[in-house]
Amino acid sequence: MVVSQEVGVQIGVLGTGMVGRGLATKLAEAGHAVCLGSRTANNEAATKWAAGIQRATHGTFADAAAFGELVINATPGAASIAALTQAGVDHLAGKVLLDVANALDFSRGYPRLFVCNDDSLGEQIQRAFPAAKVVKALNTLNAELMLNPGGLGTTDHALFVAGDDPAAKAKVKELLRSFGWTQIHDVGGIGGARGMEMMVIAWLGVMNAVGSAMFNWKVVTKA
Repeated sequence: MVVSQEVGVQIGVLGTGMVGRGLATKLAEAGHAVCLGSRTANNEAATKWAAGIQRATHGTFADAAAFGELVINATPGAASIAALTQAGVDHLAGKVLLDVANALDFSRGYPRLFVCNDDSLGEQIQRAFPAAKVVKALNTLNAELMLNPGGLGTTDHALFVAGDDPAAKAKVKELLRSFGWTQIHDVGGIGGARGMEMMVIAWLGVMNAVGSAMFNWKVVTKA
């Protein structure tokens, strides 16, 4: 499978929120055929989105997962396992599953992670769907910068990927480069999702400190 603007592929996007719709729009504009999935086939947000986008369809989570050669999980972290279960084990088997979700929990009135340290949402997804090729990426920054790294006036800032399958990571990196990303740091196997997901708590603190979500991390090394 080649993921590029020149050779479009079928991509299923699970989740109709800002992140899911943003990713689906960017991919469709790049020439990919996209199916946006939700819990129900007649989801209002998905129906409205598909009506205004070329190469766009919508349906259930299962419809989107079956459609996609590559599948993106853009559902809320607490609902991700359930959404992927609805998508179907068979529909995910053998496919690259790009997981952009975070394990955020605000139930106590402050941000925390419902899984961390010895596990991560990315690892839970990989265990629940062992035949899928899970790659964690795009979870450490806001939705606008995911799709437009040049929004900060430079692309010299960091994006991270983690996953057990090298070929799957290579496909995701190619997709990310098509978005304009130039500084992609591979942090290893899917266990690397632990650190990536924990970065989100620090991200929220920095957002409050600077008063904006338009910022990102940068890795600086000594020459």
